Amino acid sequence: MKLGFGLYRHMLNEEHYKFAKQCGATHLVVHLVDYFGNEKNNKENANQPIGESEGWGRSGKGEIWSVEELVKIRKEINSFGLEWYAIENFDPSTWYDILLDGPKKLEQVENLKQLIRNVGAAGIPVFGYNFSLAGVSSRIQGEFARGGAVSVGMEEVDETPVPNGMVWNMVYDPEAPQGNVSCISHEELWNRFQFFIEQIIPVAEEAGVIMAAHPDDPPMPFVRNTPRLVYQPHMFQKIINYNLSPSNKLEFCLGTVAEMTAGDVYEATDFYSRQDRIAYIHFRNIVGKVPHYKEVFVDEGDIDMLKLLAMLKKNNYNGIIIPDHTPQMECGAPWYAGMAFAMGFMVAAFKMIENN
Repeated sequence: MKLGFGLYRHMLNEEHYKFAKQCGATHLVVHLVDYFGNEKNNKENANQPIGESEGWGRSGKGEIWSVEELVKIRKEINSFGLEWYAIENFDPSTWYDILLDGPKKLEQVENLKQLIRNVGAAGIPVFGYNFSLAGVSSRIQGEFARGGAVSVGMEEVDETPVPNGMVWNMVYDPEAPQGNVSCISHEELWNRFQFFIEQIIPVAEEAGVIMAAHPDDPPMPFVRNTPRLVYQPHMFQKIINYNLSPSNKLEFCLGTVAEMTAGDVYEATDFYSRQDRIAYIHFRNIVGKVPHYKEVFVDEGDIDMLKLLAMLKKNNYNGIIIPDHTPQMECGAPWYAGMAFAMGFMVAAFKMIENN
């Protein structure tokens, strides 16, 4: 197991590389999509992007990241003694018609294939993604963690339809005609996913890239009048069964799996890690189940994190583990303090597990 750290696009600089290294990280998971376009977000101290029903802001312009751009960032990361392990998430502007089964689907899937080739050529081994129409939604903020620390949670499902021109919680076409994204069945969503996975996995395998699927957050059957792909633990297996290539793996979010109403986070972790199907892990803790859960500090939630780490060691898990987000602590730098607390716990836990 290796200790990683996640950085948003606006954090790709010396200050944050040093911060990650000082916290004990050896590897980075990088978000190249800018989720912080909504005026409610604050890049100076943004724990997670927010934006409610109106979304997180504008997506990109449909351009894929070039080999040269990726290599430049990788070299910067390497210069601070870190390895670039994964990119997390496609820009919605590059694959909205793959998600929506629209007229540009074939053009966009060819662009994604080239993107994955670029990622492989740049020496980045993993690409995380979430095949979702609504994306992350239905979350609220409040003093949910120990001592009144501000975190996120859920109290009800957002049933506001996704407007035309938006997908994955970001606006790709502000000039789209009035109306909403059509409500489809789960079967139709899986058909769309099958097209995607059949096109992308062979290219990823050839390029030496692992595609890592994230479960739906929150894991509800429907959110914003759209179906969800993976909202119970057993549904990961359906993704794996589409293509047994070693390039078809999971981005395993412990908090999301624990929020699911069926199954068990320990059984699921054991089952998929024994298959060597976990590319990397989001290490966060929660209290409750959807539609009523709260994110809390890593040491105070429903999940026994030491038990999970011991299980991963037993199953020879060799991927990375990152604290994807944490409660914010009461000080002048809430995000930094929260992440440093989580990383300190993880460093100590890793040493404890290694010595047992």
